[in-house]
Amino acid sequence: MLVEDDAELAEILEYDTVAVVGCSATPGKDAHDVPKYLQNHGYTVIPVNPFADEILGREAYDSLADVEEEVDIVDVFRPSEEVAGIVDEAIERGDVKVVWTQLGIEDEEAAAKAADAGLRVVMDHCIKVEHRRLMR
Repeated sequence: MLVEDDAELAEILEYDTVAVVGCSATPGKDAHDVPKYLQNHGYTVIPVNPFADEILGREAYDSLADVEEEVDIVDVFRPSEEVAGIVDEAIERGDVKVVWTQLGIEDEEAAAKAADAGLRVVMDHCIKVEHRRLMR
């Protein structure tokens, strides 16, 4: 189900573990600064980036499928055309509760597939902006 209700967004933001697909090792990029913000606000951030060994002091995984820890939220910093594959990996894991795509990242078909599999979906929203707005 596509989530846009503030109460449900706040409920989602209560989860602890966020796998960030497309997490960047480069400070100043949103894909670095947003996960750092989450980490600084108590979230366990798991970087997923096949081109980095470590990001934000944590091992970076090559893919979502490689992540050994349980994942609550998959935060997507990849182009819209890659969302479908990420959703497939999230569904396959069996532990993911939410797929969250950042601003400008949308795939209606992938969102419907995730929702049909029982995942909540937040599309085209910045998790940092929503956290600041709802979790004060």
